[in-house]
Amino acid sequence: MHPEEQPPKPGFPATRLRRLRYNPAVRELVRETRLSPTNLILPLFVRPGEGVRKEIPAMPGNYQLSLDRLPDEIAQAAKLGLGGVILFGIPAEKDEVGSDAVSNLGIIPQAIRAAKQAAGDLLLITDVCCCEYTDHGHCGPISHATGRPDVDNDATLKLLAEQAALHVRAGADMVAPSGMMDGMVGAIRRGLDTAGFSHVPIMSYAAKYASAFYGPFREAAESTPQQGDRRGYQMDPAVAAGQAIREIELDLAEGADIVMVKPALAYLDIIRDAKQRFPGVPLAAYNVSGEFSMVKAAAARGWLDEKAVVLESLTAIRRAGAGIILTYWAKDVARWLD
Repeated sequence: MHPEEQPPKPGFPATRLRRLRYNPAVRELVRETRLSPTNLILPLFVRPGEGVRKEIPAMPGNYQLSLDRLPDEIAQAAKLGLGGVILFGIPAEKDEVGSDAVSNLGIIPQAIRAAKQAAGDLLLITDVCCCEYTDHGHCGPISHATGRPDVDNDATLKLLAEQAALHVRAGADMVAPSGMMDGMVGAIRRGLDTAGFSHVPIMSYAAKYASAFYGPFREAAESTPQQGDRRGYQMDPAVAAGQAIREIELDLAEGADIVMVKPALAYLDIIRDAKQRFPGVPLAAYNVSGEFSMVKAAAARGWLDEKAVVLESLTAIRRAGAGIILTYWAKDVARWLD
């Protein structure tokens, strides 16, 4: 071939990537990552009382709701087409073992029954843990067998299995154990199967880090540990993906149907690694309270465009590999996308 007949080499000016950006319709056409309300799960906080809609100071626009106010919130979520809601309970009384968590008259069974009337086909998920129910704020009963206070892992498993079955009997569609107890998914799976609920999926908080981003949530759920912290059972933020992958593998082997990484934005590398290692497994990520509150605070001062930052952040979480996002912005995002 004559040198003058050689095809042009890739590169400028023949290659102009801006051609894919100039026209808004072309940008939309080639977009690879999309947000939908059906990808989003809205966390809700339920407490005893009547007519209560108590705003959470650290989380503007989020509320502790009494049972009579919950159906309105559920109906809104259903109307907006969200993927579901996840319920967190704040009991009237707390004790050393979290008795309200395993009571048929506890706050979450009551909330599920109240929510079901307004939910229609909306997915109702419940958080399965003890931290909101214990007076010490830890995720299970405390043992001193090792010479220092620590959550009794194996004693907690029985409580989690009982709690999960209780929620499903009340009408929960899915349970989400969050305590990072070894063996929790297996115990819950056996408990559900024995109770005749083999069809109910488990969404496990499989890789949950001991994060400083949980502060506002602990105010919302009134679950701040009264002594110590949760680093003895939640993962060290300095640990790389290998340990997270092991946690996920174990939960899948025990019967988890969906696995979660929490938090989301500071752990996009973990989300990506999990998706690459388990491409066929539904993967969730929790856009946690600290991530929410930081943006809210900056937006209130005019430092950030809240809508733009939120949509960019959630798109990044989706791009990293999460097909499901738990976020306090779920309702706002559904309206923005509409």
